[in-house]
Amino acid sequence: MEVDYVVVGAGSAGAALAARLSEDTAAQVVLLEAGGPDARQEIRVPAAFPKLFKTPYDWDFTTAPQAALDGRELYWPRGRILGGSSSMNAMMWVRGHREDYDGWGVPGWSYDDVLPYFRRLEGRVGGNAGAVYGTGGPQTVSEQRDPNETTRAFLAACAARGIRRLPELNGPSNEGCALTPVTQRRGRRWSTADAYLRPARRRPNLRVVTGAHVSRVVIEDGRATGVEYGGRIVRARREVVLAAGAVGSPHLLMLSGVGDPDGLRAAGVEPVAALPGVGRNLRDHLAIMVLRHATRPVTLTGADTLPNIARYLLARRGPLTSNVGEAVVFAKSDPALPAPDLELIFAPVPFVAHGLTPPTEHGLTVGVVLLRPESAGTIALAPADPAGAPVIDPGYLTAGADLPRLLHGIALAEELLATEPLARHAGAPLAPYDGTADPDRLAAYVRANCETLYHPVGTCRMGTGDDAVVDPELRVRGVAGLRVADASVLPEIIRGHTNAPAIMVGERAADLIRG
Repeated sequence: MEVDYVVVGAGSAGAALAARLSEDTAAQVVLLEAGGPDARQEIRVPAAFPKLFKTPYDWDFTTAPQAALDGRELYWPRGRILGGSSSMNAMMWVRGHREDYDGWGVPGWSYDDVLPYFRRLEGRVGGNAGAVYGTGGPQTVSEQRDPNETTRAFLAACAARGIRRLPELNGPSNEGCALTPVTQRRGRRWSTADAYLRPARRRPNLRVVTGAHVSRVVIEDGRATGVEYGGRIVRARREVVLAAGAVGSPHLLMLSGVGDPDGLRAAGVEPVAALPGVGRNLRDHLAIMVLRHATRPVTLTGADTLPNIARYLLARRGPLTSNVGEAVVFAKSDPALPAPDLELIFAPVPFVAHGLTPPTEHGLTVGVVLLRPESAGTIALAPADPAGAPVIDPGYLTAGADLPRLLHGIALAEELLATEPLARHAGAPLAPYDGTADPDRLAAYVRANCETLYHPVGTCRMGTGDDAVVDPELRVRGVAGLRVADASVLPEIIRGHTNAPAIMVGERAADLIRG
């Protein structure tokens, strides 16, 4: 098979990119996705997303042992399905802060440069739509249909503590509190497979292939000419674009001989292009849960009753429309900081160990998230099996400043839980959290229980310096006809959630490719 463009990965960025490229009816586009179709019912039901973890729809990655986290190996879910992680995430639409994009210092990627792309892709429903968001784009962003009463109490407690209620979360600054806008349409998940691929697949010039696990990029005489999957070669007359995510894209580059030459040779891969930055600069949001028993049985625990299921199926209403992370606070651990470095996510349910075990008692969660970690990690080839799962080493809490900021966030969470009207809903600490105020015990709790918030970035860093993997037009340095377009190109992690900027990167990549 030979086409104009080969796009690898049908996730948040890849779906948007392939759909936009196929708008040119003269261009033949093939989109390759390792996973399968997004057919399972739990994908549609917002509150059911934990049921997708550790299933065939999930890459089900595990990190290397984390020395600063008691040697634990952490579970990393990533979408392996049409729509990628947008088909199994918590649907929170949080673009980030102006300071994120301006702080990158990459030509063409300032906040003012990327804002038109956010507005182009967004189809905001409700709220102050036109003032902040786009309203005509394919990616529906809506208000939550039925926030829990404890969520409204959380926001009231924030107001009582003097935290500003944001009229819209996604303005230039997100410092304050708000209900979380969600990627839902009329109470059901609206992934990039819904937003981009279903309309685009009507075009005869776009071919979407599922079950296509790409094993390498074919590079001949310094140019990417295609990709290989399942023993087959798909040729690209114009370009190959990797959109396999912050794990998959650097892994594919390294399998194709693009990366640090010494590391490649150690894994038995012959170097083709020396790019030491491939797989480095890994950043991720680390989260720790502050858990309380609920004093009244009004939370999401046990929400999948027959009446609630019927209410959802008939009217798309009720607790099954919840995204679980219903409200957020963005705050600074130090007033001198230019922008928030902490996020607090309120969930009207005990959210422990990724929700893999449904809760049996009513409880509340305030997830404390380290937005700007100084700790950095790597993605590397596994020496014994380079083609297998890569070695993911996020290096969590290896930088000394990170743990104290998480402890500051826990203290803020406790203040809010002690403030009316939230205090009347918050009972005693809920295991494994014991509510200790002792700094050493609290630090031990963090190390033993913190988890990823599912936002890895940076492993194919964009920029102009020697450590950059791609240039500001997303072209892989040293290899013609090859680009990367996904969250791996973000030079630094944003003060938000990564689904929104990943789709933005896909949109912007389409314009860069088309010139």
